[in-house]
Amino acid sequence: MNGEAPIAFRVGTVALVGRPNVGKSTLMNAIVGFGLSIVSRRPQTTRHRILGIAHREGGQILFVDTPGMHGAAGRAMNRYMNRAAAGALTGVDLACLVCEAGVWKQDDERALRAVKDAGVPCVAVLNKVDKVKDKASLLPWLKAFAERHDFAALVPVSAEKGVGLEDLSRTLLAHLPEGEPQYSEDDITDRSERFLVAEMIREQLMRQLGEELPYASTVEIEQYREEGRLLRVSAVIWVEREGQKGIVVGAGGQQMRAIGQSARMAIERLLDRKVHLELWCKVRENWSDDEAQLRRFGYVD
Repeated sequence: MNGEAPIAFRVGTVALVGRPNVGKSTLMNAIVGFGLSIVSRRPQTTRHRILGIAHREGGQILFVDTPGMHGAAGRAMNRYMNRAAAGALTGVDLACLVCEAGVWKQDDERALRAVKDAGVPCVAVLNKVDKVKDKASLLPWLKAFAERHDFAALVPVSAEKGVGLEDLSRTLLAHLPEGEPQYSEDDITDRSERFLVAEMIREQLMRQLGEELPYASTVEIEQYREEGRLLRVSAVIWVEREGQKGIVVGAGGQQMRAIGQSARMAIERLLDRKVHLELWCKVRENWSDDEAQLRRFGYVD
């Protein structure tokens, strides 16, 4: 016995908020150590609140990745994503406002206002510092940034390059309450395998089609059946117009086959088992502006 007090275990929920495409999902994936949230160059890639569990010596950080807050709220899908982002701040221990170093836009202001309205402590994460060539130019921006809010801390990082992430983890843990572990060391999310499989198919849609991908597209799992070591999955890619279906399917079905093959390989890596995947593409007009259809496809507040 050396008389030293044991280090307190800290655990709490941290909501990642910020404008679209600022790097929230990349940040969470990097700290958790697993690709839970879809990452792409297209804004508003994240559509659901996703819990990512980061295990560190002396604590657990329970990240809530959220859709980016944005002003384009004309359609039901956009309104849902704004509600999901703002609602994620309810009952959390800490907010993590993710911004792009040296940049401040109207949607950044909208995210900060949501943090202020929630009244939770906030750590500011200044992401993409690797893209700022003249670091001295950041000084006046940082001064102005610090005056926007009484932040608990300001931490510069590059989520893509892995710079500053352990400093950020230590900072976040220091601002979380003491408590018992809420998840086992093997847990990385509270989402089901079925949900993750649908997201991996949607991710491959984005990677295969890029800017051609219709924004109003989503994935619905129709069959999810385990047969020993084999998993059988049937899924539908929903779009809103016949012309969009043509883009997804491609000439002679070639594009759909490529999407299915890459998605199957990604799912097999995720689940470490053989997967039989069948994909269809169907049209449902205006589904992204229909609250009932959104709920059917799992967009639930």
